[in-house]
Amino acid sequence: MDEFGYTQTLDRSIGKFASFAAGVSYISILTGVFQLFYFGFSMAGPAYAWSWPIVFVGQLMVALCFAELAGRYPVAGSVYNWAKRLSTGTMSWLAGWLLLLSSIMALGSVALALQITLPQLWSGFQFVGDGSGPFDFAMNGVVLATIMITLSTLINAFGVKLMTRINSIGVFVELIAAVLLILALGWHVVRGPEVFFDTSGFGEGHDLGFFGVFLIGAMASGYVMYGFDTASSLGEETKDPKKTAPKAILRAVTASFLLGGLMLLFGILAAPDLSDPKVGQADGGLQYIVLSVLGGPFGKAFLVCIVVAVVVCTLAVHAAAIRMMFAMARDNNLPFSRQLSKVDPVRRTPTVAAIVIGILAVVPLLINVMQPAIFTILSSISIVLIYMSYLLVTVPLLRKRFLKKWPLANDGSEPGFCMGKWGLPVNIVAVLWGGAMTLNLIWPRQEIYNSVPPFEWYLQWGGVIFVATVTIGGALLYRLKIRHQTGVLAEHAAAVAAHPSSGEQPKPAGEAANPSAAVVP
Repeated sequence: MDEFGYTQTLDRSIGKFASFAAGVSYISILTGVFQLFYFGFSMAGPAYAWSWPIVFVGQLMVALCFAELAGRYPVAGSVYNWAKRLSTGTMSWLAGWLLLLSSIMALGSVALALQITLPQLWSGFQFVGDGSGPFDFAMNGVVLATIMITLSTLINAFGVKLMTRINSIGVFVELIAAVLLILALGWHVVRGPEVFFDTSGFGEGHDLGFFGVFLIGAMASGYVMYGFDTASSLGEETKDPKKTAPKAILRAVTASFLLGGLMLLFGILAAPDLSDPKVGQADGGLQYIVLSVLGGPFGKAFLVCIVVAVVVCTLAVHAAAIRMMFAMARDNNLPFSRQLSKVDPVRRTPTVAAIVIGILAVVPLLINVMQPAIFTILSSISIVLIYMSYLLVTVPLLRKRFLKKWPLANDGSEPGFCMGKWGLPVNIVAVLWGGAMTLNLIWPRQEIYNSVPPFEWYLQWGGVIFVATVTIGGALLYRLKIRHQTGVLAEHAAAVAAHPSSGEQPKPAGEAANPSAAVVP
């Protein structure tokens, strides 16, 4: 850690599988695919499945760029620390700020996935009403999500060893369940692949036809395949991180694509009746298909595995948010930084950050408790922020490549991963992809941001308004206040100041290229 200007305060105990599991559990195909299948199918029908390989190719380009950076800078708050070494202090702070906000919101929306599965597993999990009331579904989801976030807070606050142990076991169960589910659905296929080439009337009456509804349905895939940078964000707690983190990032996104894609493929081919309206409804979806195809005990067993996946996904999202908050706070880049960066001396984990993240994640759930469209609204806003924060890394990285400043010249440290001559074209595609997806996600469509009455312009434009507010507000907060205090807190600073990894001279504290450029006593 001296190389990056920090002292080692976190517990370095994560092995290769646990690092891979962190990335896989954040992506969590059983959580994301099962939570959002109904949405993609309701928008574009069976052909929406084509969005899965398209999203994979785009996200793989981003993951390859991240793997290079993880091989150089495997530190907590991955995106924030990468941007700090590629760009200005303002841009790096925004990258961390947006990813931190998105992780907090994603934590709530992931925990909400329990509402789609638990009541179908056992009706007793529907604590609010019987599920038929206008707000029963949304309110019960908030109750279940709050319970899950509370448990996640306790586990993450206890220590990274407990979190990764539970996470690794859960991911192992998730991977085995995914393989068995694919085989089971494949055995019950009732139609041929031609269904994926039939638009089935979807898009009729839409301004852009099927392409228009496909862009909306593609969000169901875009909402799933992200968060692979978590493997690097846990880099300070990983053994041999410069080699382990890049491999974990690439393996996580590839494994998720293969297993998730096969589940979509065979789920659609095995569905008894694709015209059944339940297939495209929130209380049906892929869970409904699995129960219909596999029946009682087998179907219920797979739903239990989905619950396990939601639990470990919640743990991973929470863990990533904690590391981002900790990374920014130890640079004195957040309000109450000294408290938020405090590491428990026994458990060696940022306990205060874990508790604060848990509390903040519940707030948007309570605000939206009477909003039946809570799932898609929360997911949309959080994913827009994720893609924007990724762009704040891939864009300056591309600029460095054009200026021949990346890959770095020999600086005495061995990079853990390098794309070589493929770096420039991959980086270009990553930037174009990130820009296109950000535009698609933030597009103020009524189907996403105001899908149920009352239909108001400010609800439909709510995503744009919120994203603009937190981005502009965040930039002003940094420029007017935080940049004047930024610098590594003394309790986290390395005993010997490190040289900037890029070989550049340290900048003033407000625009520091390296966190060791300034130390706050």
